[in-house]
Amino acid sequence: MKPLIIPAVLSLLIAACSSTPESGEQAAGAGAPVETRGGGPGVTTVTTGGVDSRGLPAVLTDPKSILSKRSVYFDYDSYEVKTEYKDLVTAHAKFLTENRQFKMLIQGNTDERGSREYNLALGQKRADAIRKMMALLGAREEQLESVSLGEEKPKNEGHHESAWAENRRGDMLYNGEF
Repeated sequence: MKPLIIPAVLSLLIAACSSTPESGEQAAGAGAPVETRGGGPGVTTVTTGGVDSRGLPAVLTDPKSILSKRSVYFDYDSYEVKTEYKDLVTAHAKFLTENRQFKMLIQGNTDERGSREYNLALGQKRADAIRKMMALLGAREEQLESVSLGEEKPKNEGHHESAWAENRRGDMLYNGEF
């Protein structure tokens, strides 16, 4: 009888020492974003937890992270992603590749110059350029959606070159932000 009691007591002790978090709670240190080596600048893989009220991981909203930057700016009458934004797009593509549960909406925007039809078409080309680059870098097509807002959502309401430069952009939004 004694040989059976000792394993039973040990089993109870082991079971009593382990616990599962109550619903909505996280075990200390569990689920924090884990940094990935050798990927891209400032890219992290998100496990569970460490999210804000919209369900976004902290790495997407931390101002120190490249992933907190969400706009790609374009030259006048252009939809080519500039060299200075390629690291940004690469970082977001890597994040999506490593975190397949996230989706992104890319909104193409233009300044107020040009007809409504022209600006809608140019905004779509800008959003598509970012989407295609991300897909080539490993993000899945079903994670990406591109739309044009044309001139309808200016970042700067001014009517001068510096305002127009702020409005010629593609904005990258994650699910929870749109």
